[in-house]
Amino acid sequence: MMTIDDNDRQILRDLAKRVAEIASLEVQAERRALWKRHNALDPVRPMILVFPEGSWRELLPETTLTCEGEDARRMERALRVRLFYHDHLRDDTVIEAEWVVRKAVSHTGWGLEPRRIPSSDPTGAWKFDPVVLEPADLKRLRHPEVTYDEDATARSLAEAEDLFGDLLDVNLKGVCHVSFHLMSLYCHLRGLLEVMQDMCDNPAMLHDAMTFLTEGYAGLVRQWDELDLLDINNDGTYHSSGGVGYTDELPAEGFDPSHVRPRDLWASAEAQEMAQVSPRMHREFVMQYEARLLEPFGLTGYGCCEDLTRKLDDVLRLPNIRRISIAPSADVAKCAERLGAGAIFSWKPQPSHLVGAFDDDKVRDYIRHTLDVTRGCALEMILKDTHTCEHHPERFTRWTEIARERVEAH
Repeated sequence: MMTIDDNDRQILRDLAKRVAEIASLEVQAERRALWKRHNALDPVRPMILVFPEGSWRELLPETTLTCEGEDARRMERALRVRLFYHDHLRDDTVIEAEWVVRKAVSHTGWGLEPRRIPSSDPTGAWKFDPVVLEPADLKRLRHPEVTYDEDATARSLAEAEDLFGDLLDVNLKGVCHVSFHLMSLYCHLRGLLEVMQDMCDNPAMLHDAMTFLTEGYAGLVRQWDELDLLDINNDGTYHSSGGVGYTDELPAEGFDPSHVRPRDLWASAEAQEMAQVSPRMHREFVMQYEARLLEPFGLTGYGCCEDLTRKLDDVLRLPNIRRISIAPSADVAKCAERLGAGAIFSWKPQPSHLVGAFDDDKVRDYIRHTLDVTRGCALEMILKDTHTCEHHPERFTRWTEIARERVEAH
């Protein structure tokens, strides 16, 4: 149960009032309509989204929060993030007048817990510490079983309605971001180097692992479905590796609001660990399994930070594919030639442009090149993986301004 004193309550309500005011602006409806056309492959213009991710600690440091209680500070941060978007980022994020309460859904895990060797640097890279050392260890894995705490969910909903119910739409949501990470999960158990070696030295073990994990993920979807824990995501729900779900194409025909089905939803998959692996091995060791998991869903996305330039033929054969991630390392011209207007070109610009000396002309030329070679594509620019801006929040504002200038001039 949350503990929020009167002072914190007033701070949160004042912030919520401002969010509601911003959400009522006409620009939000305009952006919503633009996203629906974009996601339907009928774009009006390239769309722009910014996700500061690791840089949020520099954009909204703890010292900017004024609430005292831990629960209140968590909620305050969520509200201030939305205000920051409106005041400083000004991308195509839609500010909604809602407060989402998540159903208390979890699962029992996979039977083994990943281990890591940490860095001595608080923000440094950790190292894999494998727990699957030989084929026999796969027998120690278990398929996860879903758990749902209805009482905890009811308490959270009642608390949110009491706090925000007269200011924001308080919406209860279950599982609405569906994303499959087969290779990431297995590498955390087996180790990245070991997985790479298994492709050549022990492919049968790797296929056994992928088969088991695919069955486990499919079991999770089945349990969410049977327990009525799936919720519609044809709104501002984050999709794939950076898009949003606004669409009139979902839910699917025959939709019953009392029971959301997989075919009513967006879903996605990715295998960043396969970035340097050949198309054949990528297809054999992970994509064929991801295809099985994506098949039941209405619209799907693929990829994250892995370069898919040479793999787009396989990606385009994935079931119901609509959004494809084009990494900073990808050849945007070749990708644009292959994709055309057949799928959303979800371009991830180089986040390193926000560190060092910020160079307006460099960013401008970089964005102009992508705009030039992607004519005819449903282009979205998703600035993410920005782990630091070196305490210069204004760089995000300037990057977004340049991107919008180039889009408008194109």
